[in-house]
Amino acid sequence: MDADDIRTVLVVGAGTMGQQIALQCAAHGFAVTLLDTERAALDRARARLDALAGHVASDPAFAHTDVVADVARISATTDPAEAAHEADLVSESVPEDPALKGRVFAELDRLCPARTIFATNTSSLVPSLFADATGRPDRLAALHFHQPVWSATIVDVMPHPGTSPETVETLVGFAGRIGQVPIRLLRESPGYVFNAMYNALNREAITLAANGVATVEDIDRAWTTVTKMPNGPFGMLDHVGIDTAWHITDYWARTLGDPQLTRNAAFLKGYLDQGRAGVKSGRGFYDYR
Repeated sequence: MDADDIRTVLVVGAGTMGQQIALQCAAHGFAVTLLDTERAALDRARARLDALAGHVASDPAFAHTDVVADVARISATTDPAEAAHEADLVSESVPEDPALKGRVFAELDRLCPARTIFATNTSSLVPSLFADATGRPDRLAALHFHQPVWSATIVDVMPHPGTSPETVETLVGFAGRIGQVPIRLLRESPGYVFNAMYNALNREAITLAANGVATVEDIDRAWTTVTKMPNGPFGMLDHVGIDTAWHITDYWARTLGDPQLTRNAAFLKGYLDQGRAGVKSGRGFYDYR
């Protein structure tokens, strides 16, 4: 299979990134199915996608299409067999746990056609951590998006040592077909290119707050005043999702046994325990209600 053969995209995980990837693919003419384990998650995703399509309908990125109609055609299911049987490409955006990702791909390997290419949108892991579990390591690579997908148009294409050159070329071509600018990584590296720099900023900002050095507001104020950017690191994390930041921080805290990362994860978990996941929940480090 090459990029021109891809017609049907299966997006696994109905969270923020799954929704945006589904929208981007649908708006560029692909048949899209959104798969999640919970019907409630799919219902929330449908409501958010409909609202998002209306919000971005006038964006120049979608001048070529009726994005509201495109989003309405996205199908959603909790049934992996229904979702997988015609998929040409799988884009996975489940939580940052290599064992979970391996289980998801292993099930899809049994259900997808032999031609199907597997792509992971993992933020901080590398595909070799779960490549063998997929059953088709030669057809697995990272295809990592940034948000909002339609304006932050960089997408990282990162193979692991067992990825075939043909898979890399197909994913690079597919990225161009959905209006993205592919960054081709030459080897595995956690955090890709932009995220490697961005994660360092987040870690230092969270460390300052978790250690009681300064308040969230003043840490953001220091960043925005000096850089003249509209949001500081905590304001940006509210858009990413505090749950996503916690999953990444908690995973590496446990993997590395790092005391500071453990404190940082506990700091983030305190917000989640209050129902403060960021913009998507109406409250995070800041209030959006």
